[in-house]
Amino acid sequence: MHEGDLLSNIGLAIVAATGFALLARAVRQPLLLAYLAAGIVLGPKIGFGLIQDEANITLISEIGLILLLFIIGLEIDLKKLRSAGRTLIVSGVCQFLICVALGMGFFVLLGFGVGGGSFDALYLAVAMALSSTMIVVKLLYDKFELTTLPGRITLGILVFQDIWAILFLALQPNLLTPAASVILLSFAKGAGLVLVSLVLSKYLLLHVFSFTAKIPELLLVTAIAWCFLIAGIAGEVGLSKEMGALVAGVCLSTFPYNVDVIAKVINIRDFFVTLFFVGLGLQIPMPTFALLVYATLASLFLIATRFLSVFPVLYAMKNGLRASLIPSINLAQMSEFSLVIASLGLAFKHIDAQVVGILTFVFAITSVLSTYMIQYNHQIQARLAPLAAKLGFRDIEGETAAEREVEKPKELVFLGFFREASSVFHEIESMRDGDGTPLKERVLVIDFNPMVHSELNRRDVKCIYGDISSVDTLKHAHVDHARTVVCTIPDSILRGTTNERLLALSKRLCPEAQVIVTANTLQTALNLYRQGADFVFIPRIHSARQLAGVIFESLSQKLARHREEEVAQLMERREVLD
Repeated sequence: MHEGDLLSNIGLAIVAATGFALLARAVRQPLLLAYLAAGIVLGPKIGFGLIQDEANITLISEIGLILLLFIIGLEIDLKKLRSAGRTLIVSGVCQFLICVALGMGFFVLLGFGVGGGSFDALYLAVAMALSSTMIVVKLLYDKFELTTLPGRITLGILVFQDIWAILFLALQPNLLTPAASVILLSFAKGAGLVLVSLVLSKYLLLHVFSFTAKIPELLLVTAIAWCFLIAGIAGEVGLSKEMGALVAGVCLSTFPYNVDVIAKVINIRDFFVTLFFVGLGLQIPMPTFALLVYATLASLFLIATRFLSVFPVLYAMKNGLRASLIPSINLAQMSEFSLVIASLGLAFKHIDAQVVGILTFVFAITSVLSTYMIQYNHQIQARLAPLAAKLGFRDIEGETAAEREVEKPKELVFLGFFREASSVFHEIESMRDGDGTPLKERVLVIDFNPMVHSELNRRDVKCIYGDISSVDTLKHAHVDHARTVVCTIPDSILRGTTNERLLALSKRLCPEAQVIVTANTLQTALNLYRQGADFVFIPRIHSARQLAGVIFESLSQKLARHREEEVAQLMERREVLD
């Protein structure tokens, strides 16, 4: 591999992807389709052949896949997954087995062989049973639907699919004579990787992150190093690097720093993910008529099997029409993992090149269709629900218990938490809503200080470790649901942002919210009001009013009572920050 070729190929891929992405944006089409189109145009099979060595892009794009799986792991809330445990286990096991059984029958009817050294039907069935983690998670991530009940179910099924795929990869070399020892060894390796990662994260990584928490750059480097360390260990023991990255992310998901890590890694990941989809476009071959017919039939079959294998199982477990239909829609595409399995099958001479070509086009077709299906999954579900009701599938009354347990977004958001915010919060702690609910239950704090995070968690207050100047941090903290956004930190203390920028960011992300910001000078305060601030906190002015009253009373020598009261109140205050 020549360094010059690698750099020029990456440059071509990025430029072409950007051009097609701008065009897709102009006509309101998904960006993933633009990246695939860029690969097709650059590739040697259909396009102009500007990139001949696909391995260059494939190698770099693998990093994007590893980072994506790492972020997926960071997003996984183990408590929420456990709460839907029975649903996830049953649907994760049944979906794959049902799809493979249906696939075997379908492809045998189409004339594909099975047995006698030919495994065409088996490979096609297994490939059709797997969905694309890359596509599904990116689209649901962008729509902020990963934490919803259908999103959690979708993610859980994808995790089980990865386990099935890894198991099949372990069996591939010995497909003619599958041994139980191979299966047990694969499970043992996976369990060992998880155990080692959990032990390291609990007894070593937690202390490392606490040490680096106040240095954002070092925190990011530490997180990425952890990701590639576990991915490398997974690769060395014969597991997939992607699985290692997923495990690394899950181990960090319980740390208070996961939102900040996600916000920082996501931009790096997007660069590599772009190359991943360009690389897939490079591999799409020139189609023949027969290949297109097979690919079209297989694509329609894949979509149908998602509804046949996912919807009935989820509905039988009383998840209702909405939570049963949306995962079926989300999973209606083929996995990039299937192409890996097919390419290995070709190397083992289990299948011929025609099968690989069919799967490549099925991936392209279902990726395009699924992009729209996920984008409009709620509208599609709304159309399918009445049809399902006519077929006898009655919806459940109201929301399910699993839907009720999804945490409601907080309405009062503090951007940063320093001494002024600590004093304000102390007053809020004693306040209650009209129905008697403590006001602090509606509070969300976003701040860098680990001590603040620890103390607020001890007081049962939601706190996220993150950079308040990062739009990704605020998005993934769901500040868009806030009714009031407050920043009590003046520009002289803020780092990397200003109250004016925070005001603009808050107005953009949550336009209906009341925004309270802070200023030290009168001109700054007036400018913030002109920019749309609902209230500007000026510490020296608002504190001066109280002090002026105290000074006035001092002329009459009446401060003794005030002094005693102030000392008593100060001794009783238990603020987050002293």
